[in-house]
Amino acid sequence: MKQMLLIALLLTTGWAQAQTFTETITKELKFEKPGANALMVFNINGSVKVEGYSGTTILVEVQKKITGKTTARLEKGKQEIQLGVMDRSDTIILYVEGVSPGFGRNSRQHFRNGQRAPWGYDWGRHNGQQEKEYDYEMDFLVKVPQGSHVFASTINNGDVQVSAVQGTVYADNVNGSIRLADISGKTYASTINGSVDVNYVSNPSGDSRYYSLNGDINANFHPGLSAELTFKSFNGDFYTSLNDISSLPVKVEKFNKGEGLGYKVNGNRYKVRNGGPLLDFETFNGDVYLREK
Repeated sequence: MKQMLLIALLLTTGWAQAQTFTETITKELKFEKPGANALMVFNINGSVKVEGYSGTTILVEVQKKITGKTTARLEKGKQEIQLGVMDRSDTIILYVEGVSPGFGRNSRQHFRNGQRAPWGYDWGRHNGQQEKEYDYEMDFLVKVPQGSHVFASTINNGDVQVSAVQGTVYADNVNGSIRLADISGKTYASTINGSVDVNYVSNPSGDSRYYSLNGDINANFHPGLSAELTFKSFNGDFYTSLNDISSLPVKVEKFNKGEGLGYKVNGNRYKVRNGGPLLDFETFNGDVYLREK
Protein backbone atom coordinates (compact mmCIF):
# COMPACT_ATOMS: atom_id res chain seq x y z
CA MET A 1 0.00 0.00 0.00
CA LYS A 2 2.81 2.40 0.91
CA GLN A 3 4.59 1.59 -2.36
CA MET A 4 1.43 2.36 -4.38
CA LEU A 5 1.01 5.68 -2.57
CA LEU A 6 4.64 6.58 -3.31
CA ILE A 7 4.23 5.82 -7.01
CA ALA A 8 1.05 7.88 -7.14
CA LEU A 9 2.79 10.79 -5.45
CA LEU A 10 5.68 10.72 -7.90
CA LEU A 11 3.30 10.70 -10.84
CA THR A 12 1.30 13.58 -9.37
CA THR A 13 4.38 15.75 -8.89
CA GLY A 14 5.52 15.14 -12.46
CA TRP A 15 8.74 13.33 -11.51
CA ALA A 16 8.02 10.51 -13.96
CA GLN A 17 7.49 13.00 -16.79
CA ALA A 18 11.04 14.36 -16.91
CA GLN A 19 12.23 14.84 -20.48
CA THR A 20 15.76 14.48 -21.80
CA PHE A 21 17.49 16.10 -24.77
CA THR A 22 20.90 14.97 -26.07
CA GLU A 23 23.10 16.58 -28.69
CA THR A 24 26.60 16.02 -30.05
CA ILE A 25 28.52 19.26 -30.64
CA THR A 26 31.64 19.11 -32.83
CA LYS A 27 34.19 21.76 -33.74
CA GLU A 28 37.57 21.94 -35.43
CA LEU A 29 39.97 24.64 -34.22
CA LYS A 30 43.59 25.59 -34.84
CA PHE A 31 46.29 27.50 -33.01
CA GLU A 32 47.32 30.55 -35.03
CA LYS A 33 50.84 30.66 -33.61
CA PRO A 34 53.40 27.85 -33.88
CA GLY A 35 55.21 26.67 -30.78
CA ALA A 36 54.14 25.94 -27.20
CA ASN A 37 50.39 26.43 -27.37
CA ALA A 38 47.83 25.73 -24.66
CA LEU A 39 44.36 24.17 -24.50
CA MET A 40 42.16 25.00 -21.50
CA VAL A 41 38.87 23.21 -20.71
CA PHE A 42 36.65 24.55 -17.91
CA ASN A 43 33.75 22.16 -17.35
CA ILE A 44 31.15 22.20 -14.55
CA ASN A 45 28.99 19.04 -14.77
CA GLY A 46 30.46 16.18 -16.76
CA SER A 47 33.75 14.59 -17.75
CA VAL A 48 36.78 15.97 -19.57
CA LYS A 49 39.01 13.78 -21.72
CA VAL A 50 41.97 15.25 -23.64
CA GLU A 51 44.11 13.12 -25.94
CA GLY A 52 47.30 14.14 -27.69
CA TYR A 53 47.82 13.06 -31.31
CA SER A 54 50.13 13.77 -34.24
CA GLY A 55 47.79 16.17 -36.07
CA THR A 56 47.71 19.98 -36.00
CA THR A 57 43.95 20.50 -35.63
CA ILE A 58 42.08 20.60 -32.31
CA LEU A 59 39.15 18.20 -32.63
CA VAL A 60 36.35 18.92 -30.17
CA GLU A 61 33.38 16.66 -29.43
CA VAL A 62 30.95 17.47 -26.63
CA GLN A 63 28.02 15.31 -25.57
CA LYS A 64 25.35 17.70 -24.26
CA LYS A 65 22.51 16.40 -22.09
CA ILE A 66 19.60 18.44 -20.75
CA THR A 67 16.88 17.07 -18.47
CA GLY A 68 13.75 19.05 -17.56
CA LYS A 69 10.44 18.26 -15.89
CA THR A 70 8.48 20.36 -18.36
CA THR A 71 8.84 21.13 -22.05
CA ALA A 72 9.39 24.81 -21.27
CA ARG A 73 12.21 24.04 -18.85
CA LEU A 74 13.81 21.61 -21.29
CA GLU A 75 13.72 24.21 -24.07
CA LYS A 76 15.24 26.80 -21.75
CA GLY A 77 18.12 24.45 -20.97
CA LYS A 78 18.65 23.68 -24.65
CA GLN A 79 18.96 27.39 -25.41
CA GLU A 80 21.02 28.47 -22.39
CA ILE A 81 23.64 25.70 -22.14
CA GLN A 82 26.09 26.01 -25.02
CA LEU A 83 29.73 25.33 -25.79
CA GLY A 84 31.79 28.47 -25.30
CA VAL A 85 35.04 29.04 -27.22
CA MET A 86 37.68 31.73 -26.73
CA ASP A 87 40.51 31.92 -29.26
CA ARG A 88 43.58 33.73 -27.88
CA SER A 89 45.81 32.85 -30.83
CA ASP A 90 48.22 30.61 -28.88
CA THR A 91 45.57 29.50 -26.36
CA ILE A 92 42.20 27.89 -27.02
CA ILE A 93 39.72 28.02 -24.12
CA LEU A 94 36.62 25.81 -23.98
CA TYR A 95 33.93 26.40 -21.36
CA VAL A 96 30.17 26.09 -20.73
CA GLU A 97 28.02 29.09 -21.62
CA GLY A 98 24.89 29.76 -19.62
CA VAL A 99 26.01 28.57 -16.17
CA SER A 100 27.10 31.94 -14.73
CA PRO A 101 26.82 35.67 -15.50
CA GLY A 102 30.00 35.45 -17.51
CA PHE A 103 33.36 33.86 -18.21
CA GLY A 104 36.69 35.62 -18.57
CA ARG A 105 39.81 36.74 -16.77
CA ASN A 106 39.60 36.15 -13.04
CA SER A 107 42.57 37.30 -10.98
CA ARG A 108 40.99 36.08 -7.72
CA GLN A 109 40.73 32.40 -8.70
CA HIS A 110 43.49 30.00 -7.67
CA PHE A 111 44.13 26.30 -8.14
CA ARG A 112 44.50 24.23 -4.98
CA ASN A 113 48.19 23.81 -5.82
CA GLY A 114 48.74 27.53 -5.27
CA GLN A 115 48.98 28.45 -8.95
CA ARG A 116 46.88 31.36 -10.20
CA ALA A 117 44.06 30.62 -12.64
CA PRO A 118 43.88 33.57 -15.06
CA TRP A 119 40.51 32.47 -16.46
CA GLY A 120 37.30 31.35 -14.81
CA TYR A 121 33.56 31.76 -14.30
CA ASP A 122 32.17 34.97 -12.82
CA TRP A 123 29.71 33.83 -10.18
CA GLY A 124 28.91 37.38 -9.08
CA ARG A 125 27.49 37.34 -5.56
CA HIS A 126 27.02 33.56 -5.71
CA ASN A 127 29.56 31.33 -3.99
CA GLY A 128 28.82 28.45 -6.34
CA GLN A 129 26.72 27.50 -9.34
CA GLN A 130 23.46 29.28 -9.95
CA GLU A 131 20.35 27.18 -9.41
CA LYS A 132 18.79 26.03 -12.68
CA GLU A 133 15.28 24.90 -13.58
CA TYR A 134 16.79 21.92 -15.38
CA ASP A 135 19.73 19.54 -15.10
CA TYR A 136 22.63 19.53 -17.55
CA GLU A 137 25.84 17.67 -18.35
CA MET A 138 28.58 18.36 -20.87
CA ASP A 139 31.08 15.57 -21.58
CA PHE A 140 34.18 16.84 -23.41
CA LEU A 141 36.40 14.74 -25.69
CA VAL A 142 39.21 16.80 -27.23
CA LYS A 143 42.12 15.72 -29.44
CA VAL A 144 44.99 18.17 -29.37
CA PRO A 145 48.50 18.36 -30.93
CA GLN A 146 50.90 16.33 -28.77
CA GLY A 147 53.21 19.22 -27.92
CA SER A 148 50.46 21.31 -26.31
CA HIS A 149 50.15 22.39 -22.70
CA VAL A 150 46.81 21.31 -21.21
CA PHE A 151 44.60 22.59 -18.40
CA ALA A 152 41.52 20.43 -17.84
CA SER A 153 38.97 20.82 -15.05
CA THR A 154 35.48 19.84 -13.95
CA ILE A 155 33.46 19.91 -10.71
CA ASN A 156 30.72 17.25 -10.70
CA ASN A 157 29.65 14.03 -12.43
CA GLY A 158 32.85 13.14 -14.21
CA ASP A 159 36.57 12.38 -14.22
CA VAL A 160 39.41 14.35 -15.78
CA GLN A 161 41.61 12.35 -18.17
CA VAL A 162 44.64 13.57 -20.10
CA SER A 163 46.86 11.33 -22.22
CA ALA A 164 49.75 11.44 -24.69
CA VAL A 165 50.64 15.14 -24.37
CA GLN A 166 54.19 16.42 -23.95
CA GLY A 167 53.59 19.83 -22.38
CA THR A 168 52.69 20.90 -18.85
CA VAL A 169 49.48 19.35 -17.51
CA TYR A 170 47.10 21.02 -15.04
CA ALA A 171 44.24 18.73 -13.97
CA ASP A 172 41.65 19.88 -11.44
CA ASN A 173 38.52 18.15 -10.13
CA VAL A 174 36.20 18.28 -7.13
CA ASN A 175 33.91 15.24 -7.16
CA GLY A 176 35.78 12.82 -9.38
CA SER A 177 39.14 11.28 -10.15
CA ILE A 178 42.11 12.37 -12.25
CA ARG A 179 43.81 10.00 -14.68
CA LEU A 180 46.94 11.09 -16.54
CA ALA A 181 48.61 8.62 -18.93
CA ASP A 182 51.67 8.72 -21.20
CA ILE A 183 52.58 12.27 -20.19
CA SER A 184 56.06 13.77 -19.79
CA GLY A 185 55.76 17.41 -18.69
CA LYS A 186 55.43 19.25 -15.41
CA THR A 187 52.26 18.17 -13.64
CA TYR A 188 49.77 19.80 -11.28
CA ALA A 189 46.95 17.43 -10.34
CA SER A 190 44.40 18.03 -7.57
CA THR A 191 41.00 16.66 -6.58
CA ILE A 192 38.82 16.65 -3.46
CA ASN A 193 36.83 13.41 -3.74
CA GLY A 194 38.68 10.97 -5.96
CA SER A 195 41.99 9.34 -6.76
CA VAL A 196 44.94 10.69 -8.75
CA ASP A 197 46.57 8.21 -11.17
CA VAL A 198 49.63 9.36 -13.13
CA ASN A 199 51.72 7.38 -15.63
CA TYR A 200 54.78 9.00 -17.22
CA VAL A 201 56.29 8.00 -20.54
CA SER A 202 59.31 10.15 -19.56
CA ASN A 203 59.89 11.84 -16.23
CA PRO A 204 59.01 15.51 -15.69
CA SER A 205 61.90 17.98 -15.85
CA GLY A 206 60.17 20.56 -13.64
CA ASP A 207 58.60 20.72 -10.17
CA SER A 208 55.23 18.94 -9.93
CA ARG A 209 52.44 18.67 -7.34
CA TYR A 210 49.85 15.95 -6.68
CA TYR A 211 46.95 16.40 -4.25
CA SER A 212 43.85 14.49 -3.14
CA LEU A 213 41.78 15.20 -0.06
CA ASN A 214 39.83 11.92 -0.06
CA GLY A 215 41.64 9.47 -2.30
CA ASP A 216 44.90 7.70 -3.08
CA ILE A 217 47.67 8.97 -5.34
CA ASN A 218 49.26 6.41 -7.68
CA ALA A 219 52.32 7.81 -9.45
CA ASN A 220 54.19 5.62 -11.95
CA PHE A 221 57.45 7.08 -13.23
CA HIS A 222 59.80 6.06 -16.02
CA PRO A 223 62.83 4.03 -14.83
CA GLY A 224 65.77 6.20 -13.75
CA LEU A 225 63.82 8.80 -11.76
CA SER A 226 66.04 11.38 -10.06
CA ALA A 227 64.15 13.89 -7.92
CA GLU A 228 63.38 15.33 -4.51
CA LEU A 229 60.13 14.29 -2.81
CA THR A 230 57.90 15.78 -0.14
CA PHE A 231 54.94 14.01 1.43
CA LYS A 232 52.20 15.25 3.76
CA SER A 233 49.06 13.45 4.96
CA PHE A 234 46.74 13.36 7.96
CA ASN A 235 45.45 9.78 7.66
CA GLY A 236 47.63 8.36 4.90
CA ASP A 237 50.98 6.67 4.34
CA PHE A 238 53.70 6.81 1.71
CA TYR A 239 54.74 3.61 -0.14
CA THR A 240 57.43 3.21 -2.77
CA SER A 241 59.20 0.40 -4.61
CA LEU A 242 62.34 2.54 -5.05
CA ASN A 243 65.50 1.39 -3.27
CA ASP A 244 67.81 4.35 -3.94
CA ILE A 245 65.97 6.84 -1.72
CA SER A 246 67.25 8.78 1.31
CA SER A 247 65.82 11.24 3.84
CA LEU A 248 66.64 14.95 3.64
CA PRO A 249 66.97 17.37 6.57
CA VAL A 250 63.89 19.16 7.91
CA LYS A 251 63.09 22.26 5.89
CA VAL A 252 61.60 25.45 7.34
CA GLU A 253 59.66 27.53 4.81
CA LYS A 254 58.62 31.16 5.29
CA PHE A 255 55.39 32.57 3.88
CA ASN A 256 53.41 35.81 4.19
CA LYS A 257 50.65 35.74 6.81
CA GLY A 258 48.66 38.95 7.16
CA GLU A 259 51.06 41.71 8.11
CA GLY A 260 53.81 39.34 9.22
CA LEU A 261 55.56 36.10 8.32
CA GLY A 262 54.53 32.51 8.97
CA TYR A 263 56.75 29.45 9.16
CA LYS A 264 56.01 25.92 7.98
CA VAL A 265 58.12 22.90 8.89
CA ASN A 266 58.31 20.00 6.44
CA GLY A 267 60.08 16.94 7.79
CA ASN A 268 58.91 14.39 5.20
CA ARG A 269 61.53 15.16 2.57
CA TYR A 270 63.42 12.59 0.51
CA LYS A 271 65.94 12.38 -2.32
CA VAL A 272 65.76 9.85 -5.12
CA ARG A 273 69.22 9.04 -6.52
CA ASN A 274 70.97 12.37 -7.31
CA GLY A 275 67.95 14.58 -6.69
CA GLY A 276 66.29 16.92 -9.17
CA PRO A 277 62.82 18.45 -9.64
CA LEU A 278 60.58 18.61 -6.58
CA LEU A 279 57.67 16.14 -6.56
CA ASP A 280 55.19 17.26 -3.90
CA PHE A 281 52.58 14.73 -2.71
CA GLU A 282 49.74 15.58 -0.33
CA THR A 283 46.63 13.75 0.85
CA PHE A 284 44.29 13.94 3.83
CA ASN A 285 42.47 10.59 3.73
CA GLY A 286 44.55 8.61 1.30
CA ASP A 287 47.87 6.88 0.64
CA VAL A 288 50.60 7.66 -1.87
CA TYR A 289 52.13 4.91 -4.03
CA LEU A 290 55.25 5.79 -6.01
CA ARG A 291 56.72 3.30 -8.48
CA GLU A 292 58.95 3.02 -11.50
CA LYS A 293 57.51 1.12 -14.46
